[in-house]
Amino acid sequence: MTGKKNQFLLMRLLILSCSLNPASRSAQLAQLALTDGLAAGHDVELITVASLNLPLCDGNAAYNHPMVGELTAKIREADGIIFTLPIYNYHVNAAAKNLLELTGDGWTGKVVGFICAAGGQGSYMSVMPFANSLMLDFRCVIIPRFVYATESEFADEQLSEDGELRRRLRGVTKDVAAFAEALQGLTG
Repeated sequence: MTGKKNQFLLMRLLILSCSLNPASRSAQLAQLALTDGLAAGHDVELITVASLNLPLCDGNAAYNHPMVGELTAKIREADGIIFTLPIYNYHVNAAAKNLLELTGDGWTGKVVGFICAAGGQGSYMSVMPFANSLMLDFRCVIIPRFVYATESEFADEQLSEDGELRRRLRGVTKDVAAFAEALQGLTG
């Protein structure tokens, strides 16, 4: 043994872009997370919630929608999941909560990271109720850092080429993969 830590394994990462606006800031952040995950050699899939036409969770018939079963299976098969979320009115958007309610069976023991886009600094802790639900209901492991990007990091609705933001994005992607590898077989 050389004493060097092996390079981490390639993980199956799922990026859930939860904005219903395909040109949103959080959708831009999802694309960057995809690029970073692929550059690191991981098996990464980006799912855009707006393209799924998911039903609203009604606690009954909505669970039988074919897309719900397919999405739940993808979540179940992922080693780690990154949510990219818009923050509206001091909370994650309703589409993210609906997705979680519909696919709850797939979340048990998942490693989860967050990348958020918001208008200002005032709601930087807005993911915590959502993260608490994932931890308490599904025993998910939440990465202890997340990206919170405000409108100041976007110029003319485009992400600025800010090295600091890119470094933070890569950090979340790297952490989700590293936590997922370290916890393989221990969660779920």
